[in-house]
Amino acid sequence: MAIVGPSGSGKSSFLRLLNRLDEPTDGTVLIAGMDYRQIAPRDLRRRVGLVPQVPALFPGRVVDNLRFGPWQRGMTLDAGIMTRLLKEVGLAGYETRDVSTLSGGEAQRVALARTLANSPEVVLLDEPTSALDDASKGQVEAVIADLMRERSLTTVLVTHDAAQATRLGHRVMV
Repeated sequence: MAIVGPSGSGKSSFLRLLNRLDEPTDGTVLIAGMDYRQIAPRDLRRRVGLVPQVPALFPGRVVDNLRFGPWQRGMTLDAGIMTRLLKEVGLAGYETRDVSTLSGGEAQRVALARTLANSPEVVLLDEPTSALDDASKGQVEAVIADLMRERSLTTVLVTHDAAQATRLGHRVMV
């Protein structure tokens, strides 16, 4: 689903509610029929991953960023999975690259791969291309479309770009 609206209309706030970075004052969200407040926030955020508008990567190598989520759960992300994730987002061979050397589009794709490393059931995308040039925007959109299709991944995308919402969303909410 793509959600489109002007700046300040509450799109990002809505995403923050969906993974409990903010708490609703009324109503609830159901995941597999369960009130999401019955799920510990950390567990919920693994199941409902958020890719922020500005990729907040940790200093160091790309591989360190991918390992972070699974490490938080006491798991090790094996090299084969990391290689596959980076290939899926169009960054094959970037494992040892320092994140400080990445372009905006590359950093956004690493943020997406880092979210996918947690094997989420749902991915929330908060204007993932708003800070990118047209070429990088097209690359990130292609990656998102491929992942949604190949993984049958439930995705909620917020954007101020109605054309992008139409390109990526099976359904569009204004």
